[in-house]
Amino acid sequence: MSEFAQQLLRRIEAIDTAAADSRRRAEVYQRMSGELKDVSAKAVSPDGAVTVVAGAGGEVKTLLFSDRIREVTPAALAAMVMHTLGVARAAAARQQAEVVRRGLGDTEHLDRVLDADEKTFGDERPAHPGPAPVPVPRHEEEPAGPADRLFDEQPPVPPAPAPAPVPIPVPPRAPVTRRPAARDDEPFEETDLFADGGR
Repeated sequence: MSEFAQQLLRRIEAIDTAAADSRRRAEVYQRMSGELKDVSAKAVSPDGAVTVVAGAGGEVKTLLFSDRIREVTPAALAAMVMHTLGVARAAAARQQAEVVRRGLGDTEHLDRVLDADEKTFGDERPAHPGPAPVPVPRHEEEPAGPADRLFDEQPPVPPAPAPAPVPIPVPPRAPVTRRPAARDDEPFEETDLFADGGR
């Protein structure tokens, strides 16, 4: 085999190897994409009053409250919501990093994406928010503020009556003028087109 043929054969093998690597890499990216789409982390406040489910980008997928929220002040509830949300977001970020690590072997690419998001959008990397806030119970003698009344059961407000329909005046129609029929001066003869007529 000539030197030129051997070089050509080596180039074809290199192209085949690169194509196989590209196919494997594409399969890995496709699998990672599916896994990242499914990332979800659930966090529950220590007293069970707040439950948050966060997705891959840290977005809130679910926010649930138990009846225990009636036992804490609005400020304590707000602190519990923010803390539980932080826990869920941090757990989702860890899951996301694990998907990337399994797919690519490191988290360098994920770090670059998070750095770019932080610079572009001001998004901070999700981090565990620390210890949970201590819920402050409501005291019976404590007057209820406007925010507290949101959770009090109140009788349903009857719906307002529907407004009476307002008649819409219909403008009068313009009189219809008709054109006179066209005159036909030619006589109409009945002619049998199919008759032989003796011809």
